Amino acid sequence: MTHTASHTASHADSQNAGRPVGAGTSELTGAQALVRTLEHVGVDVVFGIPGGAILPAYDPLYDSTKVRHILVRHEQGAGHAATGYAQATGRVGVCMATSGPGATNLVTPIADAYMDSVPMVAITGQVGRPMIGTDAFQEADISGITLPITKHNFLVQSVEEVPQALAEAFHLAATGRPGPVLVDIPKDVLQLSAPFVWPPKMDLPGYHPVTRPHGKQIREAARLIAGARRPVLYVGGGVLKGHATRQLAELAELTGIPVVTTLMARGAFPDSHRQNLGMPGMHGNVSAVTALQKSDLLIALGTRFDDRVTGRLDTFAPGAAVIHADIDPAEIGKNRAADVPIVGDVREVLLELAPVLQAEFDNGNRTDLTGWWRQIDQWRDTYPLGYDDPADGSLSPQYVIERLGRIAGPETIFTAGVGQHQMWAAQFISYENPYTWLNSGGAGTMGYSVPAAMGAKVGRPDTLVWAIDGDGCFQMTNQELATCAIEGIPIKVAVINNGNLGMVRQWQTLLYDQRYSQTELGTHTKSHSGATTERIPDFVKLADAYGCVGLRCETKADVDATIEKAMAIDDRPVVVDFTVGKDAMVWPMVAAGASNDEIQTARDIRPTFDTGV
Repeated sequence: MTHTASHTASHADSQNAGRPVGAGTSELTGAQALVRTLEHVGVDVVFGIPGGAILPAYDPLYDSTKVRHILVRHEQGAGHAATGYAQATGRVGVCMATSGPGATNLVTPIADAYMDSVPMVAITGQVGRPMIGTDAFQEADISGITLPITKHNFLVQSVEEVPQALAEAFHLAATGRPGPVLVDIPKDVLQLSAPFVWPPKMDLPGYHPVTRPHGKQIREAARLIAGARRPVLYVGGGVLKGHATRQLAELAELTGIPVVTTLMARGAFPDSHRQNLGMPGMHGNVSAVTALQKSDLLIALGTRFDDRVTGRLDTFAPGAAVIHADIDPAEIGKNRAADVPIVGDVREVLLELAPVLQAEFDNGNRTDLTGWWRQIDQWRDTYPLGYDDPADGSLSPQYVIERLGRIAGPETIFTAGVGQHQMWAAQFISYENPYTWLNSGGAGTMGYSVPAAMGAKVGRPDTLVWAIDGDGCFQMTNQELATCAIEGIPIKVAVINNGNLGMVRQWQTLLYDQRYSQTELGTHTKSHSGATTERIPDFVKLADAYGCVGLRCETKADVDATIEKAMAIDDRPVVVDFTVGKDAMVWPMVAAGASNDEIQTARDIRPTFDTGV
């Protein structure tokens, strides 16, 4: 829905506050009320699968001219599609499933959305109220199951509650720290009737997200920033969730402070900007990781000091004071004590911080960062990101991803599964724009990429969307290619096919004496004693079976032409099997549980620090 349409609908709703609304009658069934509410809150698409308990809702949905339903092939696909839609558009994603296994198949994407603070509403059918607690057919306590992984959830107890519960769910999902909200509706509630009142009165006692920061904390933060000799802007996904990328750029340029963008914040600050050191963490740039370690002030914005960034927590940035700004007060001090804790919307924080900091500078309170930048540039020159072509002549996965980023361009949305290909995509594609990098960061969910790409393409149909996937991840949710083909959602999928569970194999190489237990997938053609083993599955044939275009690339010389051929097809999904070598590794690397000081490069060269800075 456009902004104009949303404003008009809201205005009309306000004129009808407290009045029964119906098509010639004041009575609507719970199912009709559900669909009517989705229309009122501006939902334009729902990803789901019908089943017994939710079936009553699908009858009025059939008549809706405002809400498009996309029939997925697995409920997990519905959840990840809703997440991809939300991440690409900034709007609340919606998925729907029936009771029991339908609802439990949403648990993984709900957990994924919870970890990555994605606004999503999951609507599930439930067995009728008299049957709850009897172990009825397809009964599952989904509200109880998802209690730890939702921002809030509802078990609707009456028809009258349907509009209120849904309105509250959308409000909760989108405000404060975004997150998933589940609404579980018993089948008999969907079938019974009651007057429909819009807008409903929302009753959320105690829910008052703090958006404006405290002025004293802002002043103290400005004082610390002005006096720091080795500051770093440590930027997390909250900057994207808070739509604060412009304010971040203004602060960075005002201060001249180096910026690191976590895995969830790629694109929040342009990679081409001189102040961007890249991604920190387990597989981050040496310059980003080391700058954090050696800093004397961390300005942490919308980030949660995740273990994949900090490494061994008690050794993380030991000499740094911490300014921590986050909209969720539970994150402040959870993993790292903050010297200046700031609770508030990160956009509001940056808007208020900039003029106070400017006043400090105008008063002559500003440390010269020339020496700090000299040291950082030395690290950047000495330890650039790079890779070697495989010695056996096989195709380099890093080269494939690097060329894909260059050819597709900075306006493209990239989604990724989890593992080596995810890290290479984060490292070797230059992200210049926000909301162009979607991945499963906190949960690390295999199978995320294809359905998330589907949701992103639905939300932004005029934008090129590439899913970068591994041959392991791809086989978990590739059935959604059928959904894409039938629904006219022309995503493109680059399968980085190394024939293995690549990241697990890397760990086995480095930590388990090359004992490759249960990591070979059989997706490469192989020869054994003169006999040829076929690819299982053959991704090109699989793509064709799903109504997509299937392509294969096995040599460096063919990479550009294959990508350009895929780019030229826009009337149906495309799957490209990039058959790459199995021995490539993700470098740099900080082993799990190790200190960031122990970061390793491919040649195991450790960075040094000039203490004279």
